[in-house]
Amino acid sequence: MNSLEIGILFPAFLAGILVLATHVPMGQHVLNRGIVFIDLAIAQVAGLGVTAASTFGFEAEGWRVQIAAVIAALLGALLLTWTEKKWPEVQEALIGVLFAVAACAELLLLANNPQGGEHLKDLLVGQILWVSISSLIPIAILYALALVVWFGFRHKMGQTGFYVLFALVVTQSVQLVGIYLVFASLIIPALASKRFAEKLRLGVGYTVGLIGYVLGLVCSSLFDLPTGAVIVVTLLVTFIGAILVSLAVPQSLRAQPSGLHAVH
Repeated sequence: MNSLEIGILFPAFLAGILVLATHVPMGQHVLNRGIVFIDLAIAQVAGLGVTAASTFGFEAEGWRVQIAAVIAALLGALLLTWTEKKWPEVQEALIGVLFAVAACAELLLLANNPQGGEHLKDLLVGQILWVSISSLIPIAILYALALVVWFGFRHKMGQTGFYVLFALVVTQSVQLVGIYLVFASLIIPALASKRFAEKLRLGVGYTVGLIGYVLGLVCSSLFDLPTGAVIVVTLLVTFIGAILVSLAVPQSLRAQPSGLHAVH
């Protein structure tokens, strides 16, 4: 790799660290609650806010677009909070409906936009290679505050607090790495860590995520492939590696089987 490539990859790596810092613990919570598609729905709603603001002529990096994305994500989060209280038995289905409606609304807004295809691609797979260190500073501050709230008060925040915090974090992540990578960063490390003892899960999740991002960035640079899509694939590879490792570690380090015990 030449110096220019290192100069591009390093900010992208920092962006990956920031995303994983919040998404790994939140992803484990989402997986435990059985609402794995909430991130896709909230991310898509945030993307709809960005698209709507851009359609009305606001600059893609302007504060109005950021506000539109946050408002859209918060409205989506509050809607899901209400539906979970009202119809908890079909919450996962309602999350899927929200995702589909937001995606279709976004397609309608982009239908007559000559650059609509490129805009949609950016929202789906992101532009992680084009981030700058200076642009990561406000995101780092937001994520640091989110982590303080998460590790300090998550047991007290309730459903509404979780959805609101989740929406604020995902809104920034979508614009940073794209919808697909947001989903992969939340769910794949959480799935990989599920097979390990609870005390190891956070560390395993972060390790799987970091290795996946590093491999993805390197492979993307070497083979000139779309970075976001490559990282999703390499996260899957590290997930498989974690599964193999879980088979080799002592039983005391593995997740204990749940369910009914045999009656002797």
